[in-house]
Amino acid sequence: MLNRTSAALLAVLLGTTLLAGCSDDSDSGSGEKSSSASPSAAASYLPVPDGVELTAQGTSLAVGDTATVAWEPVQDTVGVLDIRVDRLEQTSFKRSFAGWKIDDTTLKTRPYFVRATITNTGETDLGGQRVPLYAVDGENRLVDYSGFGSSFKPCASTDFPEAFAPGTTAEFCLVYLVPDRGDLTAVSFRPTQEVNPITWTGELTKPAAASSTKVKKKSS
Repeated sequence: MLNRTSAALLAVLLGTTLLAGCSDDSDSGSGEKSSSASPSAAASYLPVPDGVELTAQGTSLAVGDTATVAWEPVQDTVGVLDIRVDRLEQTSFKRSFAGWKIDDTTLKTRPYFVRATITNTGETDLGGQRVPLYAVDGENRLVDYSGFGSSFKPCASTDFPEAFAPGTTAEFCLVYLVPDRGDLTAVSFRPTQEVNPITWTGELTKPAAASSTKVKKKSS
């Protein structure tokens, strides 16, 4: 396992993906041009438990707002989540990555932390799945969050815990490395190209105190 003093951040860390965002007016990557979904878009959503009302595709939210979303993390498995984006934090390698070796490719990015509170409101254990949130940069591209080969105290940036059963709530901090030292303009729920994204926007702040993922199970 890597340790903090000798680890290298290699090519935007581990597992980072850059996805091309759509640029047409009807389906923007940031979602800012659409505040509600059409009936046809709503009808294309996935089946969810009785009593669950999904947030309309294309909805634009502010930091602190909650969206109820559904997606298929694997074939024939539907996950349902309440997602509240709590903070958008702009940091720097000097501030948050002291003691890490950082390669030239990574130094051309700009690091951001996104903090969110997520509840499994479906009927499926989503343990080990990736958190379905992307950063949107100034070029309207989707940036996946980065993972680490060892613990990263300022922002753990982990997938769902090994067990993430229905009714479980957890607080997450995710690390996004935006290419070309770009801007984080929004956070997006967009599991597939066909989904009109739900987005959160808000003020960028300085990093909060370091914290690990906190998991709270539903009381029986």
